[in-house]
Amino acid sequence: MNSASADALVLGSGPGGLAIASALSKEGLKVEVLSKDDHNDPWPYTYGIWGKEVEELGLEDLLEHRWQNTVSFFGRGSSDPESADNSPTHHNRDYGLFDKKRLQKHWIKQCDEAFVRWHRGIAEEIDIGNSISKVITKEGKIFKARLIIDASGYNPVFLKHIEKTKIAVQTCYGVVGKFNKPPVDEGQFVLMDYRSDHLTEEELKEPPTFLYAMDMGGGSFFLEETSLGLEPPLTIDILQLRLKRRLDHRGIKIIDLQHEELGIFLPMNLPMPDLKQPFLGFGGSASMVHPASGYMVGGLLRRAPIVAKRIAEVMSNTNATPAEISAEGWAAIWPKELRRKQAIYQFGIEKLMRFKEPQLRSFFHGFFNLTNHQWYGFLTNTLSLRELIKAMIDMFISAPWNVKWGLMGMQGKEMKLLLRFLKPKI
Repeated sequence: MNSASADALVLGSGPGGLAIASALSKEGLKVEVLSKDDHNDPWPYTYGIWGKEVEELGLEDLLEHRWQNTVSFFGRGSSDPESADNSPTHHNRDYGLFDKKRLQKHWIKQCDEAFVRWHRGIAEEIDIGNSISKVITKEGKIFKARLIIDASGYNPVFLKHIEKTKIAVQTCYGVVGKFNKPPVDEGQFVLMDYRSDHLTEEELKEPPTFLYAMDMGGGSFFLEETSLGLEPPLTIDILQLRLKRRLDHRGIKIIDLQHEELGIFLPMNLPMPDLKQPFLGFGGSASMVHPASGYMVGGLLRRAPIVAKRIAEVMSNTNATPAEISAEGWAAIWPKELRRKQAIYQFGIEKLMRFKEPQLRSFFHGFFNLTNHQWYGFLTNTLSLRELIKAMIDMFISAPWNVKWGLMGMQGKEMKLLLRFLKPKI
């Protein structure tokens, strides 16, 4: 049996776990990390961030790529090919991809400098005490800490959510390679290409998908066919076929397949965690992924120091119980304004899941006609609640009727989410 004590024990060593472990250690707290995998193991996914976000964090050196030519396409599609619109919507904002190895090492280095201790094991039991909490692993090891933080991802080990619900899942199929001709312009990043002129009339009745694409330099390109969020999710086979159809329609062939992403399954509308739990969550386990965009890393980088500072302040009282420490941590992660905003975002993804292909293209065309500040703040979750509501009103006023009707029709759990906006659950 191994016994260890710490101020905080973090479960998981993905982006959420490393972000909060690093921030807590910088506050002078004694931190330990327990994960089933080695914390140095490479992460499987890529992480994007807008240029302004990374500049404000002072972490531009962690980017692997950065694009100034950022665009989307919302052409009319095959139902009216004579008038298909191939002109891009220019976003006028830089976009970057993290070098995920450097981002991971950035957090690990900060942890190592603060003498964070790393452990391997599978957490199996949790025991919350009046002064110290315990985690017991499948291997029989016992770890003790004043605060347990479950940062084990979208299927957390211990963390519970306020309700069980059907989850909208974003799915992707992607390739990196060289092509017989450039699939996007040189130096270009395509956030969304919703053009559907490669689809038949019957396929246009099926759930829509878009292309996320970028010039990686050196003649290589990354292309990813993406389903924004559906329940049940689209299969990888459908996305792979859609990408092939899209490329074939434009006479584009892969001549050197360098990497194939066989599927990313990202839950978009996880319910809120139960904020009364006497231990904490962080990252995907705490539903911190943006329901409308799938972004999370920028939020982790911004919010981890705030949460860590709050935890350190309450821990300065040596008599504070794990439940009291957790309550302050939850209040820092999910203050009332953020909970109300989360209900609005989840309301939005509920609507978009049911939009047909023409509605969705019209919606995004109008969304990116909002002011640059509005749509950027919406996607990064940096608008105030008042600004967010104004952006939604502006969007509704300017939207065509097919989008207005889609937004007004109440199905599923939209009313519940609107009530949660008025009175957020804890």
